[in-house]
Amino acid sequence: MSARFGLRFAQQTARQSTTSFTSRAPFQLRNPVFRRWQGTAANPAVEGAPPQSLFQKLWTSEVGIRTVHFWAPIMKWGVVLAGASDFLRPAEKLSLTQNAALMATGSIWTRWCFVIRPKNMLLAAVNFCLFLVGTIQCTRIFLYRSSQTGSATAALKDMEKDIENSAKGVEKKVEAKL
Repeated sequence: MSARFGLRFAQQTARQSTTSFTSRAPFQLRNPVFRRWQGTAANPAVEGAPPQSLFQKLWTSEVGIRTVHFWAPIMKWGVVLAGASDFLRPAEKLSLTQNAALMATGSIWTRWCFVIRPKNMLLAAVNFCLFLVGTIQCTRIFLYRSSQTGSATAALKDMEKDIENSAKGVEKKVEAKL
């Protein structure tokens, strides 16, 4: 009677149901009747799709030309070019705190570009170049100051004082605003 109503699961004996309940693997369905089986043949419409051109791939990609994942790195190249234009400036006119910030943000965000999904290689490249620009400029500042003082340790202490003074200046400005 129950088979006529499509209730095949009701025909199981008590013994079958208890053994299948106790011996089944974790997260396995209790009754295999309700499982859906997928065939091995894939969708023929998807298999026969024509290959996309380069422009179509750029247009439909997760990091394609229509997304912020493309345009943000393009705009950030301006920061890299501004830092690279400072290569022509004398080292005594360069800001240590600004270039240290470029170096820090470039290194931090290069690492996160590989963690965040979708992976954005264009953003990773621009951040790595930002790190390189900051590193080169900080090296130039260090070499200039070490040539002025005559020793590397004195140059490092001078650079440390420069960073402390700029931090204190920012602190005073914040306190004045409060």
